[in-house]
Amino acid sequence: MEHHNPLLTDGDSGHKFITIGEIMLRLTPPSYEKIRMATSFEASYGGSEANIALALANLGVDSTFFSVVPNNSLGKSAIRMLRSNDVHCTPSILSTPEETPTHRLGSYYLESGYGIRASKVIYDRKNSAFVEYDYSRLDLHELLDGFTWLHLSGITPALSENCRKLVLDCLKVAKEIGLTVSFDGNFRSKLWTWEEARDFCTECLPYVDVLLGIEPYHLWKDESDHSKGDVKDGIPLQPSYEQEDEIFQAFVARYPNLKCIARHVRYAHSGSENSLKAFLWYEDHTFESKLFTFNILDRVGGGDAFASGLIYAMMHNYKPMDMVNFAVASSVIKHTIRGDANITDDVSSIRNLMNMNYDIKR
Repeated sequence: MEHHNPLLTDGDSGHKFITIGEIMLRLTPPSYEKIRMATSFEASYGGSEANIALALANLGVDSTFFSVVPNNSLGKSAIRMLRSNDVHCTPSILSTPEETPTHRLGSYYLESGYGIRASKVIYDRKNSAFVEYDYSRLDLHELLDGFTWLHLSGITPALSENCRKLVLDCLKVAKEIGLTVSFDGNFRSKLWTWEEARDFCTECLPYVDVLLGIEPYHLWKDESDHSKGDVKDGIPLQPSYEQEDEIFQAFVARYPNLKCIARHVRYAHSGSENSLKAFLWYEDHTFESKLFTFNILDRVGGGDAFASGLIYAMMHNYKPMDMVNFAVASSVIKHTIRGDANITDDVSSIRNLMNMNYDIKR
């Protein structure tokens, strides 16, 4: 008898998704406490790429996550959490102390904001197993064989030179064998500088099909004279439709390989109340989503939920306006869920929110 997972309902889309990145232990003081006051921490697991794999698997997509974790109880627990959410983890590596001498799982501490107090993150991920592993041992053609979609982010290359090479090599192999590639720049100021991030992430652009966010990338007004500045210079964090369309057009003119560009725009009224909308460039047009205003239970992972929502909508050939609204609704609903990932296992709840239908479902 052939076995299959009945929860992975999306086989008819024809897509098999894989993403590569670090999964970490997340430690959060309960009840919005500050870290310096905490006497206990809530433990969970997260990381940008893992969040996207988990969100897509919950929506029924055949989703695989590759990482390296130490072969100890923490590493096994992280993988077990992903598997419990129907994410395939077969390629992931449980490393030995010989392979990763420091032999540790990266972690981070989240101090959840409340009201006017913003959230704060403290990383403890230096020399993790994911960073120390020698990726020259991997056969990337074998790793990516059989998949249709690869997702990467700018967090992984920020971790080490070793990880930067892994990301570029994966992009090149994915392009060679014809995968759709999505990339989220995901700048983290605590991991590398703005210029380092822009320099590297710009190298990635020729290999990308679906671009999430418009930073950190160089988009020079004149490639031969950088003193003239970047096309994005002076553009506000909450741009107008016309300003965003101009930036999208500049990206596509420079990188005609881009098939889709999307970015969400946040309006932070306080640490507990935000509004979100998004812009999407697709099929030669720029689209603007509805504006959603909401209270926040847990903000971390909101960008990953936006990315997973867009990827899901593209896999299912949604109309462009539905794509961008579904992506924003995915992010909004994540803000009501504790933990890093959007654990929403029914598409209809996201679509109802997308249509601003808040009525009880029974």
